[in-house]
Amino acid sequence: MTDYFDLSRRRFLRTTAVAGAAVFAVPLIGRRAVPGAIASEAAAAGSEARLFVALQPDGTVEITCHRSEMGQHARTAVAQIVADELEADWSRITIAQALGDKRYGDQNTDGSRSIRFNLERLRLVGATVRRMLRDAAAERWGVDAGSCRAEQHRVHHDASGRSLDYGELVEAVAGREPPADVTPKDRADWRYIGKGKAIVDMQDIVSGRATFAADVRLPGTLVAMIARPPVVLADVASVDDGAARAVPGVVDVIRMPALSENPVDFNPLGGVAVLAEHTWAAQLGRDKLEIDWTDSPNAGYDSAGFRGRLEAACREPGDVHRSKGDVEAALAEAGDARRHAAEYYVPHLAQAPMEPPCATARFENGVMEVWAATQNPQADQSLIAGLLDLPPEKVKVHVTLLGGAFGRKSKPDFSAEAAWLAHKSGRPVRVQWQREDDIRHGFFHTVSAQRLEAALDDDGRLTALRHRSTFPTINATFEAGAEVPGFETDLGLSDAPLAIPHIQAETGRAPAQVRTGWMRSVANIYHVFALQSFLAEMAHKAGRDHRDFLLEAIGPDRIIDFEAEGSTFGNYGADFDEYPFDTGRLKHVLRRATDMAGWGRELPARSGLGLAVHRSFLTYVATVVEVAVAEDGSLRIPGTWVAVDAGTVVNRDSVRNQMEGASVFSLSYALHSAITVKDGAVEQGNFDDYPVARMPEAPAAISVEVVDSDAPPAGVGEPGTPPFAPALCNAIFAATGKRIRELPIGEQLRA
Repeated sequence: MTDYFDLSRRRFLRTTAVAGAAVFAVPLIGRRAVPGAIASEAAAAGSEARLFVALQPDGTVEITCHRSEMGQHARTAVAQIVADELEADWSRITIAQALGDKRYGDQNTDGSRSIRFNLERLRLVGATVRRMLRDAAAERWGVDAGSCRAEQHRVHHDASGRSLDYGELVEAVAGREPPADVTPKDRADWRYIGKGKAIVDMQDIVSGRATFAADVRLPGTLVAMIARPPVVLADVASVDDGAARAVPGVVDVIRMPALSENPVDFNPLGGVAVLAEHTWAAQLGRDKLEIDWTDSPNAGYDSAGFRGRLEAACREPGDVHRSKGDVEAALAEAGDARRHAAEYYVPHLAQAPMEPPCATARFENGVMEVWAATQNPQADQSLIAGLLDLPPEKVKVHVTLLGGAFGRKSKPDFSAEAAWLAHKSGRPVRVQWQREDDIRHGFFHTVSAQRLEAALDDDGRLTALRHRSTFPTINATFEAGAEVPGFETDLGLSDAPLAIPHIQAETGRAPAQVRTGWMRSVANIYHVFALQSFLAEMAHKAGRDHRDFLLEAIGPDRIIDFEAEGSTFGNYGADFDEYPFDTGRLKHVLRRATDMAGWGRELPARSGLGLAVHRSFLTYVATVVEVAVAEDGSLRIPGTWVAVDAGTVVNRDSVRNQMEGASVFSLSYALHSAITVKDGAVEQGNFDDYPVARMPEAPAAISVEVVDSDAPPAGVGEPGTPPFAPALCNAIFAATGKRIRELPIGEQLRA
């Protein structure tokens, strides 16, 4: 099914016959709608958010996925949930990708929210359609609906031995009014949810049939490559495009609109586009452009010098985000013997997905259509509509598969570039970013400096902690000149789960001078690196085993009342009653990961185990890393062990895959990756100077245990990232006695 239907929003559910199929448009109401109240809630709210399920005459069930697929298996999970409640035969399920449209509700595939927001809603979708099929069969047979049951694509009447395939009920359910008292299955009856299932796109991906953004081919499409300003907010002063136009295959050279607004938001950077009949001509033509750029207010930015400014800010009092007890007095009372301080630094980082940004656009009959590797198609729709002064309904965004994203592809500047050029040129245009474009012109993970101070009592127990962090905030992307952090303080700073009498979290202020955006796990990257490394340092100072020290510092099993502890922690936007911060679950994954790794076992010389634990995106993850460091400083990772408690999970194999991928993702920035800026321009350009982890550097084995839980579903895509880097650095200290307080590790082991 490729058509999308604008059905009445006055009803909870309506079905219709389209090309012989029964199409169900089921509202998606709330994040965790109560089944008994869903019908009245929909009528009262007039909800437009809905999901489409089509039943074909041959019995095939086509489920529309309203989230983007970027390797996290969202399409498979959506199918598992709906098919389970629908009691559909897995072999007779197909998936359609939703357009970007508000009728699907929130489509932003970011923040590890796809299952958390949608499990219960999608269960109701499947359960509703199952109930309607059962009732239609009962009417045909003239029996009580309660005597019938739906199971594996058929409705059965056991008393008479009759059964009907779902396909045989298409006409009977078309136009049927919905039931108002739908009840999903009991957990014990789940057939697909919580199980490993084959990835629905796998065969197409491995066989080359899958459509990624660069695979889209429309008749008459031109390929565009853009020379973008090297410094944010610079513009074209002059351009000599004669040599570019002389390249065979080049069709046109077009100046892009300047990024004159500040804040930058998700707008394109500007520059000069070369449009050609094929990619090679576009690339050659762009290389031959001679451009003089105007000055920019960011031209003086030097990341090396800026580091000193960040570190100085961390040594002074900052804005307070959590305050419990009297940290200053506790630190002073401890004296030098029982007090310790350390500073940490993490540079700018790039998301660097394996597939660089790409989008194709076509403008016909007043409608702009875009095919893009986007995490948030409604953001593409909104930005393009504003840029071209079009009504949003005249912008259609088709979501292709994404070859990785990590937060980069939720910023639709590349889609807007394609749309603007298609509108300007009158031809379909595919804007293709190269790796150098991606590394130099992205939305960078912010640089950070941190200072932590803590005190011990006479028995070596942690009593006080002050954590100061300074970084340019993501808020500056949306608010010119913003320096006060927003949600970043919730990510590993104001939520330290420590049962100690004195704790304080503060932030300094710093301007953003490159485009700043989120990356996989966002501020947890630098906050958890610092905090979990520092707690290992405190354990060493106390002469204690790191695991024992950490368990003691976390304290007794309890639900943390952050408001009572003077914290502004927002709990990832979730209700604390539904998603409490449970230290028992945190300690459990810590114990499981260390038990899996054989914590405390004897290791060869220059080998060590390191650990870290953190709750992010409502999920609890502990990681243990084993390292072996040679005399020349070269590093091997014989093993990594991860324990994860994500509450109710849909696909256990996908959870394991995400933990493995997150570990390797974290390994890349821990070992090698750093974006540096000189005179406002990014100095790196490709994987030769912005390396990612290679296969020989990866852990020889990654063992993942997914904790069984009936808690509500939590995030999976991001929570595996934060603990790996500090666990790795703590293992390096255990092996060599050398502390790593800044990333990337680089040559520090050889120094």
